Amino acid sequence: MDQTPALSTLTTLRVGGVPERVVQPETTEELARVAREVWASGDNWLLLGGGSNTVASDDGFDGTVIRIATRGIERIPAHGVVRLRVQAGESWDGLVAHTVREGWSGIEALSGIPGLVGAAPVQNIGAYGQELSSTLVAVDFLDFATGDVRRMSAAELELGYRTSVFKQGLAGIVLTVELDLAENDDVTGAALSRPVAYAQLADELGVTIGTRVPAVELRRAVLRLRASKGMILDAADPDSVSAGSFFTNPIVSENFARSLPADAPRWPMTPAEPDVVTALAAAGAAGEQTGAGVAGAPAGSAVGGLAGGLAHGPYAVKLSAAWLIESAGIHRGFALPGSSAAISSKHTLALTNRGGATAAEIVQLAGYVQSRVQSEFGVILQPEPVLVGLTL
Repeated sequence: MDQTPALSTLTTLRVGGVPERVVQPETTEELARVAREVWASGDNWLLLGGGSNTVASDDGFDGTVIRIATRGIERIPAHGVVRLRVQAGESWDGLVAHTVREGWSGIEALSGIPGLVGAAPVQNIGAYGQELSSTLVAVDFLDFATGDVRRMSAAELELGYRTSVFKQGLAGIVLTVELDLAENDDVTGAALSRPVAYAQLADELGVTIGTRVPAVELRRAVLRLRASKGMILDAADPDSVSAGSFFTNPIVSENFARSLPADAPRWPMTPAEPDVVTALAAAGAAGEQTGAGVAGAPAGSAVGGLAGGLAHGPYAVKLSAAWLIESAGIHRGFALPGSSAAISSKHTLALTNRGGATAAEIVQLAGYVQSRVQSEFGVILQPEPVLVGLTL
């Protein structure tokens, strides 16, 4: 009889106890059937993709883990664009590599992001000047409330900075994702990237902002940058034993941003819509959803900026969580005494398992970082990963 795997073996942070049950549907039809059966039973459920954005309790999970394993990339008819329908269980970076090989552009700057395709729209993944929202057309969604599959357009998903309707409480499972990419070649026959939109990436490529370069070169540059920060899964790199960036960049009011030191990085987000800017604390990030009657519902909403108040318009400003952490006195490689959890030696936004760390130690370190930043700057950092059976 097969032994149920511990969540530590199914997540990149390598923490988490043994769940009650794990199922791994390999077709869309099987996934829908299994999900409906679990939902009808009233059992708690956890939707798990690549496990790259999940921190699970050492006590495991009292319910069923549905691990997505569907595969398939299909080009479908569309005028003037390359339209792809991709199964939720495909590797995201594998998809990016495939599109670059085929000469299609639009998601090349999202290279190296771990996890599965179905997770991408949940938090509107983004990096190096690109976001999924710029290419996403629609998803097929299995609705927890009705058990029906429905096609939802990108506009219906209310995509924003690391958020969507799924993180705001819409429960269910993304089954497939549709993307529109460009098929554009330069005179040499090499597919060109979208215009470079991120200063660090432009510097790595040795070009100016707005330049288009061969997509394959841009992908290589992104992978180099991510590796330099420990953000590429690598068995030889202990800094990669993480859940990626642990905290989102907070969004605050323009007035509040002016109260911070002059050297604090900030980026205006205009127009500010809605007028009140918040971030959800632990709901459905990166496609990992939990359920106990209502799957993916937030364990508790929290202010994504000011302590004791919301960030109000007319303008909202995004701050650098990494700068706030470092400026609060927490350096790369920092660890609490006796703990095997540590800040990455390459990037202050990543919390790492240095070997044998428990979920409790990860959360303890995250709470310490959160309290230091709040004490120093009055900003409450919000975790990006889903916390399963844990609170921060």
